Amino acid sequence: MSEQARVLIVDDHPVVRRGLRTMLEGESWVADVQEAASCAEAIAAVAHGQVTVVAMDIALPDGDGVQATEQILRHRPETVVLMLTMADEDELVARALRIGARGYLLKDTDPDLVVDALRTVAGGGLVLGPGIDVTGLGRTPPVAAGLAAPFDRLTPRERDILRHLATGEGNAQIARRFGLSTKTIRNQVSAILAKLGVADRVQAALLARDAGICADPPR
Repeated sequence: MSEQARVLIVDDHPVVRRGLRTMLEGESWVADVQEAASCAEAIAAVAHGQVTVVAMDIALPDGDGVQATEQILRHRPETVVLMLTMADEDELVARALRIGARGYLLKDTDPDLVVDALRTVAGGGLVLGPGIDVTGLGRTPPVAAGLAAPFDRLTPRERDILRHLATGEGNAQIARRFGLSTKTIRNQVSAILAKLGVADRVQAALLARDAGICADPPR
């Protein structure tokens, strides 16, 4: 990240908000931490402030955090949202990612991993927590040896990168896996997005999962 992030924690439980806030305020990559207890407060905070990253619960007193995320991203598409919730239904995961959330994490995840996830999405990565079944989002059988369009446009290396991208690995993690520089992976990810005709890595990951193209989740 070239700039520090301004984080908004959206949760109706004060203990959750304050606990996460305490951890984030000690992070060098965080410039500011705000809190919201409802959808309305979250939408207002993003509309009137300089929020760059949102940790968003789903079950909120005045509505659905996924719908709130959709409203936020419609008006501030540059905002990055990580869903942080107790709900792990496949339908909710798919809804959240399709409307633009950059990740989905369960609240029982280790707090240090939550902070790492927020840093990852702030830096442009995609995060799906260990409690999320990343292979369950697709609705079609796995692609056989003969890859269908648009995946047939990818080189073998690009397909390998896509498989790991689809499990939520960031550019730095993929670069270490293949022994390449982060810049090289970033360029190859850009080429993959162009060949697949998608706007970002979240859409590429969803497309890959729908087609059954997915590496084993990272351990």
